[in-house]
Amino acid sequence: MLFLHGFMGLAEDWRDVSAGLDERFLCVAPDLPGHGASLGMPPDRYTMEGAARSVLGVLDGTGVDRATVVGYSMGGRLALYLALRHPDRCAGLFLESASPGLEHDGEKAERRRADEGKAERLESGDLREFLRDWYRQPLFAPLARDEGLLRRAIEDKMRNDPAELARSLRGMGTGSQPSLWGELPKLRVPALAVAGELDEKFVGISQRMASLCPPMRTAVVPGAGHNVHAEAPGEYIASLRGFLDGR
Repeated sequence: MLFLHGFMGLAEDWRDVSAGLDERFLCVAPDLPGHGASLGMPPDRYTMEGAARSVLGVLDGTGVDRATVVGYSMGGRLALYLALRHPDRCAGLFLESASPGLEHDGEKAERRRADEGKAERLESGDLREFLRDWYRQPLFAPLARDEGLLRRAIEDKMRNDPAELARSLRGMGTGSQPSLWGELPKLRVPALAVAGELDEKFVGISQRMASLCPPMRTAVVPGAGHNVHAEAPGEYIASLRGFLDGR
């Protein structure tokens, strides 16, 4: 099992999920480039292909040829990239609040401009205030309503280096990654795309992905928003177990 965290996340984000699986599974959860301890890497590593090479190197180091890849948000985009561009290393795909990127050049340029503004703020501003504003986004509203969960999320992410987060955002943001929509019909491994009921945007993206990709199914978790594994861990682990047992 290869677990890939989201933007500003850490390998430790998967601790409770991996603990909810049985001993059949070897769980590997790296810090992605620009996060946690993965700092000061060559510039090409702060891209989708570079990050893919980094995590494949982690698998090589543990002697794993093929893994079921679990990815959340940015990590879900990377998981889909791995499955499509390095299919020999992927045995299955469990996506959480993930997308294949943006299809149109205008959308991508607009997103890059927005991400550049966030990157500049990370480099020059207050990380704690950046995180408070980040979690004011509508897609995180269900998480933000739980003050304890919000406080833990912010404290966890404060362990990152803001300048390194800026490098990740510039290289791996949705506006910078290649669009994978046209490649979805090529996916050949079992896949499940999970989204929270309250995150209507990603419910729609998941359903559209599944319509283009025969091996992919979708699951909607009631009462959850964008960060399903934090907001509804029991339902999330149950979905993951069901996927692993039914592949």
